[in-house]
Amino acid sequence: MSQTILAISGKPGLYKLVSRAKNSLIVESLDASHKRMPAFATDRITSLADIAMFTETEDIALYKVFNAVKELEQGKPVSIDYRKASGKELQDYFTKVLPQWDRDRVHTSDIKKLLQWYNILVSAGITDFNELTPTEGDNIDNRESDDEQTAE
Repeated sequence: MSQTILAISGKPGLYKLVSRAKNSLIVESLDASHKRMPAFATDRITSLADIAMFTETEDIALYKVFNAVKELEQGKPVSIDYRKASGKELQDYFTKVLPQWDRDRVHTSDIKKLLQWYNILVSAGITDFNELTPTEGDNIDNRESDDEQTAE
């Protein structure tokens, strides 16, 4: 079953889109509390399906990076303690996940956030990352098709 998983700036964790209200979205936290709350247009809300990681050649959709972590960790939570690991340890770990990552544009904080999100998703039982539903609009797939049309 496909679902939209959201990150909301200024709020910890990840959220599942439950419903749309007149002036807001109704979201449910993916942690153990499953607390529901409104997210308003003033909140910076981003679908995980709309996020990509920089590499030396092209941007890689986040779900593909999650799948690489899943393969490395055999579907379990990450083996590295990303909260206490040094920047070098995180970079070495991430090189195992995505060897061609862009070392100039991907920061240590980005790697920590990615690993945190991966653990949240695995804890919530979401392990089929291919089913993270992209939102309509300017997402990665639309940008790729727009670029192809522009090149013609």
